[in-house]
Amino acid sequence: MTPVTRQKVLGLYRKIFQIAKKWQSASGQMEETIKEKEYIKNEAKTLFRKNKNVTDPKLIKQCIEECEARIEIGLHYNIPYPRPIHLPPMGLAHKQGRTLRHQEKLRKISKPIYLKSHDEVS
Repeated sequence: MTPVTRQKVLGLYRKIFQIAKKWQSASGQMEETIKEKEYIKNEAKTLFRKNKNVTDPKLIKQCIEECEARIEIGLHYNIPYPRPIHLPPMGLAHKQGRTLRHQEKLRKISKPIYLKSHDEVS
């Protein structure tokens, strides 16, 4: 990891914890705010620890983009949780074969960047 990339990653990590410190839930309830603050902190710790040994520059760039996207979406909608996506169901493909592989590939491609790591952690 280059020093510039390292600084960017550490800056994102600090930014997330600053956001968590100032976070207010949309409902305004104290219990909800505390729960959401804890979610933000735990999600950041989990994902950053999971990716601490990543060395591939393309993968590092993808993780940085995902982090930035999740921060922006969370601040914009005032929701710390990843926004759900609506993908086509897998019910049309056979249990094996080319059609299933094709549908799996389409689902993977259509998944937004801000949810790439969510299913892996959850």
